[in-house]
Amino acid sequence: MTIVDVLEQNSRSYGDEICLVEINPEVKEVRRVTWKEYELMEPNPLTHYRREISWRVFDEKANRFANLLIQRGIKKGDKVAILLMNCLEWLPIYFGILKTGALAVPLNFRYASDEIEYCVNLAEADILVFGPEFIGRVEEIADSISKNRLLFFVGEPCPSFAEDYNTLTSNCSSVAPKIALTEEDDAAIYFSSGTTGFPKAILHNHESLIHSCRVEQNHHGQTREDVFLCIPPLYHTGAKMHWFGSLLSGSKAILLKGTKPEYILDTVSKEKCTIVWLLVPWAQDILEALDSGKLKLEDYELSQWRLMHIGAQPVPPSLIKHWCSYFPDHQYDTNYGLSESIGPGCVHLGVENIHKVGAIGKPGFGWKVKIVDEDREEVKPGDVGELAVKGPGVMTCYYNDEQATAEVLSPDGWLYTGDMAMEDEDGFIFLVDRKKDVIISGGENIYPVQIEDFIRNHKAVHDVAVIGIPDKRLGETTLAVIELKPEAECTEEEIMNFCLKLPRYKRPHKVIFADIPRNPTGKIEKPKLREIYCGARLVEAQIRS
Repeated sequence: MTIVDVLEQNSRSYGDEICLVEINPEVKEVRRVTWKEYELMEPNPLTHYRREISWRVFDEKANRFANLLIQRGIKKGDKVAILLMNCLEWLPIYFGILKTGALAVPLNFRYASDEIEYCVNLAEADILVFGPEFIGRVEEIADSISKNRLLFFVGEPCPSFAEDYNTLTSNCSSVAPKIALTEEDDAAIYFSSGTTGFPKAILHNHESLIHSCRVEQNHHGQTREDVFLCIPPLYHTGAKMHWFGSLLSGSKAILLKGTKPEYILDTVSKEKCTIVWLLVPWAQDILEALDSGKLKLEDYELSQWRLMHIGAQPVPPSLIKHWCSYFPDHQYDTNYGLSESIGPGCVHLGVENIHKVGAIGKPGFGWKVKIVDEDREEVKPGDVGELAVKGPGVMTCYYNDEQATAEVLSPDGWLYTGDMAMEDEDGFIFLVDRKKDVIISGGENIYPVQIEDFIRNHKAVHDVAVIGIPDKRLGETTLAVIELKPEAECTEEEIMNFCLKLPRYKRPHKVIFADIPRNPTGKIEKPKLREIYCGARLVEAQIRS
């Protein structure tokens, strides 16, 4: 079975039921209404931009795009790149590609023109599908990339250097093409975060995709009555693979554009969302809005909200304790994963283990996990080592990069993640830090996450990142970059005094107050911080602060 089979089964079984809703709170649309309808509306007959489609329409749109691709010569094994913001077209386009036997190649919406060109060339994509937000970036490279591939535009009006997706697909058959697919067939190429340079292309087969469906539903128990709120970008494995639980259960999902706390709570309330996946910054923003009185829980209908889960980064236990003070009846879970393991779930906490908040959990459904030393020998519980995972969701390889593949993927299927972790006496795994982010100061290994978790407990701190900076005597020392809460005031001396409770070697040597850069999946961009604050630029930053 593949995820294409699941979509087609949903279309047959639940055809007229709504499966996807797109909401953009920052865009208003004027609707034509009767006077009777107007009387029942709020004083201003302007509504948030909202679109929806049923399972049958979803499947038909996927079929139309698949048939267009086949008309244009796309065959099994070819690649089609997607460069779109979250929208109703995104997933039907993704499934349309898969229905042809081609590989879907989602692209990060933050990519600059040169990164777009690099990725479509690395993946050997035959077609690029892009949206209105990317016209300028694609136009810059259109002459070079269109020599070898087609450009399809989703939106209006269509730029002159591309073809109109809506016009093209409207003239195509809505009947599914007869392309045989197996779990062993290649399915998609995802890209790494690119934190050490240009991103790597990660190849997955259909077995990986269907396994992620099973993992998600096993962990979070989606039923047809659930409504999943999806906020993160669909190009990333995290968002899409959590949505796969909705696909497998035949339940509705809401695509929300915007991360403001009022948007999230309003959408949960109006759309009756039961499952919400948040990144740490969004959860923090909601809590701060509630603490300040800007938002009040009684203004929303949230009784149906049963599960809040977080992924993409270590979660401060203090945040979850704070969350439970407002939402005591919520189930909570955290998921660990990476694009090389088809996103979240190879390790997960489990809703029954909230007493272990701070851990990333135990091996997920169908997964094996071990922690190893530099020789890739397993370490004993309590010792720090590199986390390795094995299961049906491990990537096939880094596409067209045998050397990089060999560095992280063993012949017997173990994926070495580059994350440092430890296992406690109860078998729960705690993420310590990225292997490359470990600071070695005077021969002592310092794990920034431990310091960050401590500093976040300060009442004035909104976000924090700890990095290593060069030191002639110790090799490296620690720098804490701190983003304060709005209107909060704090000094370096206050932070240093607060950190006196830490062991001496873990205390930051320097403190700078500045914004913390994060990528679209919520991960702190530490390479960017090291670029800004290491060396001579550190002195300038200290003067500015």
